[in-house]
Amino acid sequence: MPSSPPSGTPSGTAGLPHSIDSPGMRRAGRELLSLALIDARNHTLHLLSLYEQALGSAALTVPRQESIDPPLWLAGHIGWFSEWWIARNTQRAFGPDCPVRPTRLAAIEPQADAWWNPAQVDPGARWSPDLPDLALTKAYLLDTLESTLELLEHAVETDAGLYFYRLALFHEDLRGEQLVVMAQTLGLPLGVEVQPAPVEREPLLLPAGSWTLGVDEAGFAFAQESGRLVLEVPEFEIDAQPVTWNQYVEFVDDGGYDREELWSPGGRAWLAAQVEGRRSPRHVEQIGAARRGSGGSVLQQHFGRTVRAAGNQSAVHVSWWEADAWARWAGRRLATEVEWEVAAHQAARRGFRWADVHEWTAGTLQPWPDFRADPWSAGTAFDPQPAFGHARVLRGASLATRARMRSPKRRSFALPERDDGFFGFRTCAL
Repeated sequence: MPSSPPSGTPSGTAGLPHSIDSPGMRRAGRELLSLALIDARNHTLHLLSLYEQALGSAALTVPRQESIDPPLWLAGHIGWFSEWWIARNTQRAFGPDCPVRPTRLAAIEPQADAWWNPAQVDPGARWSPDLPDLALTKAYLLDTLESTLELLEHAVETDAGLYFYRLALFHEDLRGEQLVVMAQTLGLPLGVEVQPAPVEREPLLLPAGSWTLGVDEAGFAFAQESGRLVLEVPEFEIDAQPVTWNQYVEFVDDGGYDREELWSPGGRAWLAAQVEGRRSPRHVEQIGAARRGSGGSVLQQHFGRTVRAAGNQSAVHVSWWEADAWARWAGRRLATEVEWEVAAHQAARRGFRWADVHEWTAGTLQPWPDFRADPWSAGTAFDPQPAFGHARVLRGASLATRARMRSPKRRSFALPERDDGFFGFRTCAL
């Protein structure tokens, strides 16, 4: 675990019991789950209030973009999701063995499915002005939380019995992070401060050894984390922290975006598809003239403000294609996910720093032996199966990630062109 992971989410979690905002919540029992579910819903309501303040209107009207969902729809969907899989799911006690289409009860709100079920409401329809307003959405969030907590009191305290309650918690945390990322995309001030720049450290040498990927059988796991894969890992040298702006600016100054030999065929196609050309990561307004240790070489948009990034801060909003090109330019390679995980567990006391950015890793997302699909993610952005062989694995966490989601075992994924998230990378020696 990181010794002092950053905490930049605008949730005011300083007074929370450490146990409900730590990765141990994957194995939490009823009492802690109840507290954490209340905390997650308070965080969602707090984010909605910040959106309302930033937009100056309870309508929460934002410019329509293909890459985002309207914040009001997303908030209603959070409440709908917990009700769909818990209060309305008569077979919830089966946990991960629950059928994909269990028998279901009626919703608290008769129009809930027509408003918030993504299987019925395609992305374009989510912008409809006929959807519920903020007051009705908040009321629904409170009603669904109340029903969830009442049912939790009587849930069997086993991994199967608590599966959907843990899922509802982590789904809400994921959607909360999505709301923060959307605010960055839209340039909305949420009061998220720029993270302090860490002390740069030299790369770390890790010895050869055997390592098992996958989470423990006990507790909650996302589908892409299921299964076990034992690997023999040769000795490797890995960056102690993600690639910094100082390092990235050198790549830009050296014509990195114009040197075809640095880009894979997919990367070159991605570059060519950029409407206005690409000479820096997303949200960067000015970049160049690297001055080691001086900072001042990058101006970027940070929640609607132009800020000067410190040179030793992690480069962020980088696509996988850009990360791969940088590694080629530097004569290095992207870290594999097993190398990243080994270092996160074994080198934390030697200066291995993570949780500044979600970090791209080498290769594509693949299932591990004994992979098991879950009953809930099919057809959603969280379903790993269509992404196998295409998406890239992300490890780590970011300033928008709740602490209970910051686990060195967590395995996320995204298509290589994605750059809206707080994405960075680190490399290894060839």
